[in-house]
Amino acid sequence: MGTIKIQGIFPAMATPFDSQGEVWKVKVEYNVSKWNRTDLAGYVVGGSTGETVLLSHEERFHLWEWVAEYASPEKLLVAGTGAESVRETVLLTNKAAELGYKAALVVTPHYYKNQFNNATSQKIFYGAVADQAKIPVLLYNLPQNTGIDLAPDAVAELSHHPNIVGLKESSGNVGKIIRMLNEAKPGFQVLTGHAGTLAPTLGVGACGAILAFANAAPYACVSIWEAHRMREFDAALDWQRRIFKAGSMVTEKFGIGGLKHAMDIMGYYGGPPRLPLLPPNAQGKQEIEDAFAGLRG
Repeated sequence: MGTIKIQGIFPAMATPFDSQGEVWKVKVEYNVSKWNRTDLAGYVVGGSTGETVLLSHEERFHLWEWVAEYASPEKLLVAGTGAESVRETVLLTNKAAELGYKAALVVTPHYYKNQFNNATSQKIFYGAVADQAKIPVLLYNLPQNTGIDLAPDAVAELSHHPNIVGLKESSGNVGKIIRMLNEAKPGFQVLTGHAGTLAPTLGVGACGAILAFANAAPYACVSIWEAHRMREFDAALDWQRRIFKAGSMVTEKFGIGGLKHAMDIMGYYGGPPRLPLLPPNAQGKQEIEDAFAGLRG
């Protein structure tokens, strides 16, 4: 436990499946080996982009093991460990710690929405997880999927917990990120999960991003980060404009199936999503290919 510096661009890793729907180890190695040659800061394994809600615990453990085996030593490993109960979240988090992961990304529980959609329940859940976790915890707000929006005052209070080090905010709401940065403890690390607002979010103080889009176009995402880091803000915004259409294709319009097709055309292995998720149709694939034309994989 303790402090950890989380900054830069992380792909929210997609999970490769073969034609029979099995997790494909050789393609995990293929993708990670290619990403190792980029300036990505590390890998987030087992988040929503990884279709984790469709995986068994055993499959999740295998993914964590394989990525830890194939990742370059300088890459920071973060495990998506969120579950509906404190007990299961702690179990998963501490298993990830055993496998060498340095932080846990914990999404909000959301099945019992009427009981969790308030600041008190959110603070109790995350406080209890962080008390028992053997690695630092990142809060994870994904209201477009969960239907739960973390309350800014809950985040502000949780930022003072010694084992809660930051937040992934995927709503794309830059104003909310500004408020969280203003109200949280100094040094609390906020990362965006929304490629469409990457440059503006970095501009208001976010320390990095965990992005589905970075699976297919890591160089473009890193270019925005590096332009921001070098205070070349016009260049960051220029890159932001260049990726806007492609980013919306694989996150909002066509989802994970669209992202995986983009990975395929950009030189990575995407492959099929796991049912009930579907790949895009022929017209959708063409739209994705047109949007990604000119981007480097």
